[in-house]
Amino acid sequence: MIFITAKFRVLPEYADRWIEIADEFTRATRSEPGCLWFEWSRSVTDSTEYVLVEAFRDEEAGAAHVQSDHFKEAQRTLPPHLAETPRVVNTTVPQDDWSELGEMAVPRQS
Repeated sequence: MIFITAKFRVLPEYADRWIEIADEFTRATRSEPGCLWFEWSRSVTDSTEYVLVEAFRDEEAGAAHVQSDHFKEAQRTLPPHLAETPRVVNTTVPQDDWSELGEMAVPRQS
């Protein structure tokens, strides 16, 4: 799968509305057949920073995402709300879902 984590620093005047601002793009991306997940989180140390964790089935699904109409629309509509160019880590990993963090295993409840 293609695994991507991106940090978005939002202009302070838009920080509380970022999820709303990115909602159409988020919903459209989540509906793509090759999207495994597309999840936003807000930093606990910087209220203007959002972290996006996303995954796509394979390179073909990742390519379809960046070529989609909603991605092109987001390229036009989201940057005016940002304080800087988002930073990203993009890699391919040989799995298709989250693995358990064995070092912090929680006993199963009966």
